[in-house]
Amino acid sequence: MNNSSAMRAGIDADPHPDAPIVTIAAWKGGVGKSMLALELAYLLDAVLVDLDWDRGGASRAWGYRHETRKTAPLLDALESGRTPKPLHGKYRADLVPCEPDFGPNQPTAERLTSELERWSGEWSRPVVVDTHPGGVASTFGAVSAAHVVVVPAPLGTRELEALEGMLEELRDYPLLVIPNMIAPIPPEREIARLEQITKHADVPVGPMVSEYRWLRRRQLRMAITAGDPNNRTSALVEELRAVAKAVIQHGRV
Repeated sequence: MNNSSAMRAGIDADPHPDAPIVTIAAWKGGVGKSMLALELAYLLDAVLVDLDWDRGGASRAWGYRHETRKTAPLLDALESGRTPKPLHGKYRADLVPCEPDFGPNQPTAERLTSELERWSGEWSRPVVVDTHPGGVASTFGAVSAAHVVVVPAPLGTRELEALEGMLEELRDYPLLVIPNMIAPIPPEREIARLEQITKHADVPVGPMVSEYRWLRRRQLRMAITAGDPNNRTSALVEELRAVAKAVIQHGRV
């Protein structure tokens, strides 16, 4: 990781001798996965590779609109065997965007793992991968390539059930659970349930990210952590920086 990423995350030393791959994954949608991917990619000065072909994913939030483009960078790279050239993002991460056609045309998990590793080496930069919810082929490929798998975990009944199944299925991978979208007064029962699930799976839990309802209405395309913190954003910025530091520390293990 280079010096600019260290400065963004408030880190003094390189976290990994090679460019790390960080995969954001969840077995359920609507858990804040893409927001974490966008922000971590910016903080780590990483290339953001989006594998979520739905419109609610990171590419759309970044400002990419596939319907106005004549090419499909992700699929074109996979079909040609060439390393994709990320779209440059000012005040946001550089992006390899996803498009709807990626869903029915995903490569095998093994092929995607090798491609992500190759791309990371050729870019000589960290890579953050946002994935489609659930255990689809591309998600398993991104998880297998990862030095760290960040798993956002809201404290809801269905979300925790999905988390439990995911941790059981991926118990051999370097998982890091991030409690996400946590209410100011979280229910004690759900906190205890999260502790039980992660302790049973022997998976570490990183810093919490609180619930910010204004995020649902936010239209700016720049990363939240790219702007000067103000009264509304400062608490979230600090939480996201803490998550970035935890990801770096976890990747050193």
